[in-house]
Amino acid sequence: MRIAQVAPLWERVPPPAYGGIELIVSLLTEELVRRGHEVTLFASGDSITTAKLSSVHPRALRLDSSIREYGIYEMLHLSSVYDRAADFDVIHSHMCCAGLPYAKLVKTPTVHTLHGIFTPDNEKLFVHARRQPFVSISDAQREERLGLNYAATVYNGIDTSQYPFHAQPDESPYLAFVGRISPEKGAHHAIAIARQAGWKLKMAGKVDPVDVGYYESEIKPLIDGQQIEYLGEVTHSEKTALLGGAVATLFPITWREPFGLVMVESMATGTPVIAMRMGSTTEVIRHGQTGFLCDRLEDYPAAIARAGSLDRMVCREHVLTHFSVKQMVDGYEAVYRQVMAQRFVNNGHHAPSAGSGSPASTSFYTSL
Repeated sequence: MRIAQVAPLWERVPPPAYGGIELIVSLLTEELVRRGHEVTLFASGDSITTAKLSSVHPRALRLDSSIREYGIYEMLHLSSVYDRAADFDVIHSHMCCAGLPYAKLVKTPTVHTLHGIFTPDNEKLFVHARRQPFVSISDAQREERLGLNYAATVYNGIDTSQYPFHAQPDESPYLAFVGRISPEKGAHHAIAIARQAGWKLKMAGKVDPVDVGYYESEIKPLIDGQQIEYLGEVTHSEKTALLGGAVATLFPITWREPFGLVMVESMATGTPVIAMRMGSTTEVIRHGQTGFLCDRLEDYPAAIARAGSLDRMVCREHVLTHFSVKQMVDGYEAVYRQVMAQRFVNNGHHAPSAGSGSPASTSFYTSL
């Protein structure tokens, strides 16, 4: 199958540190190549991949201070993809709603993975292109009122071999918080929870420009380097060590989290997650086995007290079973076959059935 993977330009693929979407794109791309597909990755020029790399800019946009109009590069990026639409059997966009106007203009089907949330503004474009095939990354992410054409829910997956298992937390106990330092991720709640429960908290994550004010006013004054420690934006190995050494990872979100990759990353190291019962958390965490779901911030201290009694191997096995790269790529391959078969029908043909001995069905399925 000839597949175009379209990543945002803001961060390279894979990201050197924090970058959930770019990490997923990288894992998906590399596994598709390993399975024998012909993949072209449209991403920043500093991206690293075994696929064919196509880029309109030599490095991640967030690293280029000379750029003043980021939208121009996004338009160049998408134009370069859809100018070559006929070269692909399917285009897979990870660009939120940006690719929707382009996708309607070509015959090659585009699969749109929704990595973010709906807003009053972007909803207008999603509704305008509601017949495009969409993939949700959790059932909770869906907004059925918009009437979108969901092809499937495909959970994000990770390469568990890159997450060493920690059978026991560090001897000096602490809680972990990893993620964007933002109101949505609840960094301020994590600090309040740790202080109330009397636990040390180690925090890691980037501060986006939009969140600098929040960090300066609500987070920085509470970082004392003793009970509350902020490590900045850490590398992958530093992140896995931080998560794996913790008694529990706090996930006190304030929004409908579409997925929350750090929950899976934490459980892969053996560390249970204590999260607010919002968005995807009920689908990712197995309450009482791989962590705890809280309805109020006041529920966290009791959950923390119980976290040490959970079986850390159960946490890891939960990820191996439900959130591996294999599971994710199997899901996307099924979606690709589905949208290609639908295109076949839309062009006035009968969709070939698997196992049919006709030459048409053989060539169709061989190309997948």
